Amino acid sequence: MNIQRLTSLRDFYKKQLLEDTIPFWFPRSIDWEYGGYLLMRDQDGSLIDDDKAVWIQGRAAWTLSTLVNTFGKNEMWLNGAKNGIDFLNKHCFDTDGQMFFHVTRQGEGIRKRRYYFSETFAVIAHAAYAKASGDESAAQKARELFGKCLQYATNPTLLPAKFTNTRPTRAIGVPMIMMNTAQQLRETIGDERCDVWIETWIQEIEQYFVKDDIRCVMESVALDGSIIEHIDGRTLNPGHAIEGAWFILHEARYRNNDPHLIELGCKMLDYMWERGWDKEHGGILYFRDVYDKPVQEYWQDMKFWWPHNETIIATLLAYLMTGNEKYAQWHQMVHNYAYQHFHDPINGEWFGYLHRDGSLAQTAKGNLFKGPFHLPRQEWYCYKILNDFLEKENKTSAVDF
Repeated sequence: MNIQRLTSLRDFYKKQLLEDTIPFWFPRSIDWEYGGYLLMRDQDGSLIDDDKAVWIQGRAAWTLSTLVNTFGKNEMWLNGAKNGIDFLNKHCFDTDGQMFFHVTRQGEGIRKRRYYFSETFAVIAHAAYAKASGDESAAQKARELFGKCLQYATNPTLLPAKFTNTRPTRAIGVPMIMMNTAQQLRETIGDERCDVWIETWIQEIEQYFVKDDIRCVMESVALDGSIIEHIDGRTLNPGHAIEGAWFILHEARYRNNDPHLIELGCKMLDYMWERGWDKEHGGILYFRDVYDKPVQEYWQDMKFWWPHNETIIATLLAYLMTGNEKYAQWHQMVHNYAYQHFHDPINGEWFGYLHRDGSLAQTAKGNLFKGPFHLPRQEWYCYKILNDFLEKENKTSAVDF
């Protein structure tokens, strides 16, 4: 990629974010009557359900706050973010302190999950909003919730167990989500606990989940890191592992291009691109078996939106940090596939679900699992890293001149 191409990409991601993706969601999704956001929407933006997924309420508040922190004060963004923060605090915590996963429009609890992702997204929402607004109570809430997440992460018995003790496992999802939560907290309002814990979670991922001998990143393993020879234990999620790869590359960038973390992040990307990229139709396959055996889930060969967002970030970040043209080629491949197949040029935003051949599986753009997060985060983050890179290039050119 030359400077002209990188500049074009930077401008593209900014334009898509501010003129296509965000306008699909806001301001119409802000629920001024009951608080929070109405995010379950069809292709044209019409509402298909007025229930609220708590983790996506947090994600939406983070998105709006991050827009303010990046592009400057905008009353709709800032007031919209506060509307989400207030809804989370007023309605989304059960009497035992754990957050709900799914609530009614008015905020009545419907169900909780056995994991604490609602809490992790509430952490980054409060932290980003605290930076955007200067609200110290939001900063205090972010740090308090982060402490709660640390308790859940280090003492799994605090939440109901999903499985018996017959076949104990460890999953990559915990160190991944906690690492990124800590990164967001550190880089918005700061917290002295973050650096040590981020290092701990990176070491856990490297020690237990990255398998150099078979070139893959596992989703779950036995407690000692060995592969569990059963269907669940063998199932890989390439897009999820690639998301973890760019979290580690982001940490490498934060640490002045730490060479070990660059190597680790690129290795994870390499392994899972090889296993996840669909050589016949293009795009990232949802599930694979570590030994190429049949996968249990029937949606295993579908194309979901979010793995493509994560792979667009990972390949671009890997290229900017290494200069390896392989990553430039991969980035172009996944970028072209995603914007040609997922993007809706009529109504904006992306469809969420495609069949393996790239045909549309359904038209929803928002539900309990999809909302204004993965796509706007991708476009925002790619804009940011490209802008930073180009600014450094311009300064270097000016010095050379």
